[in-house]
Amino acid sequence: MTGPPPARPAAQDDADVITRSLTEPELFAGLYDRHAPDIHRYVARRLGEGAADDITAETFLIAFRTRERYDTAHRLARPWLYGIAANLIGKHRRTEVRALKALARTGHDSVAASWSDRADDRIAVQAPLAGALAALSPGDRHVLLLVAWADLGYQEVAEALRIPLGTVRSRLNRARRKVREALSADPAFSSALDAPPAPAGQELNP
Repeated sequence: MTGPPPARPAAQDDADVITRSLTEPELFAGLYDRHAPDIHRYVARRLGEGAADDITAETFLIAFRTRERYDTAHRLARPWLYGIAANLIGKHRRTEVRALKALARTGHDSVAASWSDRADDRIAVQAPLAGALAALSPGDRHVLLLVAWADLGYQEVAEALRIPLGTVRSRLNRARRKVREALSADPAFSSALDAPPAPAGQELNP
């Protein structure tokens, strides 16, 4: 696989597409077109391009198989899809931590090298940050990176990880504090770390 195709706009919202796909399964492809590029990019930043292909495909396969249980009160499926992807990423946490530690130690890692593909990934390839991320608990790392790299708001993170909003805030505050301490309040990262999450569908530029 070479990665997902460019996203295309769709007329219906996600909940409508999911509901209609129960009787017209081919419509689910519209959900893939809309969200797969973002999911793929997020996974690639955490695990590398090779894993991103497989996890993106598995995310949407699981979403398709479980779509009848989707809560259509949530009109946008981003949190649901990121939650599935986060669960799959969690199964590779040893690989992620190993890559982060290698990057922190040597300044280069074959998995983490894919993080530098885009100019706005410059923060991700800083060795001190990699070490700080590796030291976080899996739960804290999920929350921090869903906010900082996936541009999810606090409520969306709560929905994605199925945790209370207060837990999102406490984990994020703890992760920010630990990363800031590890980086000695590096201003290049602190400004992005403290920025409020963008509204759903809008992208932050770290």
